[in-house]
Amino acid sequence: MSDTVYIEYRFTVEPKDPASDLLIAELGEAGFESFVEEEDDVLAYIQKTDWSESILEAVQILNSPRYKFTYDYKEIEQENWNATWEQNFQPIIVDDICMIRAPFHDKINVEYDIVIEPKMSFGTGHHETTHMMLQHILQLDVKGKTVLDMGSGTGVLAILAGMRGATKIDAIDIDNWCYLNAKENVERNNMDFISVYEGEAALLEGKKYDLIIANINRNILLADIPKYVQSLNLGGVLLLSGFYTEDLDMITQKCVDSELKFEKNLERNNWVAAKYVN
Repeated sequence: MSDTVYIEYRFTVEPKDPASDLLIAELGEAGFESFVEEEDDVLAYIQKTDWSESILEAVQILNSPRYKFTYDYKEIEQENWNATWEQNFQPIIVDDICMIRAPFHDKINVEYDIVIEPKMSFGTGHHETTHMMLQHILQLDVKGKTVLDMGSGTGVLAILAGMRGATKIDAIDIDNWCYLNAKENVERNNMDFISVYEGEAALLEGKKYDLIIANINRNILLADIPKYVQSLNLGGVLLLSGFYTEDLDMITQKCVDSELKFEKNLERNNWVAAKYVN
């Protein structure tokens, strides 16, 4: 995918909190794939093939009288994205035992040291949803379990599951660049038992897992929860994120309709990561 062209939007938001999180959520619904939050601005990226000049018409927060938005956009090559990312990406530590860092960051003494280079892929651990999903995985006993990371982005969630002892892991993403990036990160972290696939929920046909992780967005989750449940072993766990607090009831109802039980959820800046069991 070396010839992939992205459109970069630079949004200036006043006041930035919580408007930047709301903006990112709506941009994700509109098809934007990756985001970088700078001190004053939000950078958002979408493949040119998925872009149109009317792409922002569905982003309702831009019309809110509570916030002031200004923005511009331009085409960007992947090497420029890498430079932008390296300038802004800082390592993070989750629950004092898991570090997400880039190859150029120094290693520190933590139990789980994950090295990723996200390029155009989602999943650095900085976003609330990824952070909470990492926390859920840290709280689970996944040793010897089979795991699916659906909408895997960089592959960071699959990699942590592997480091915690899962024995067979599939990582699936519909985006070709995410697929290629996850393969790189899996290799970088010596997780050769993680299989990375390009595709969507149709790939789950005939497969079974003890743990399914899906950090996507509300609409895709609502459409695909029945497919996830069909692929969940008895006694299995489904972790879902990518939606807001106000969406939790409808997500839970969809899971209950598929005979899952809500167990608990984490919340971070109005984002939710929920745990369901069968």
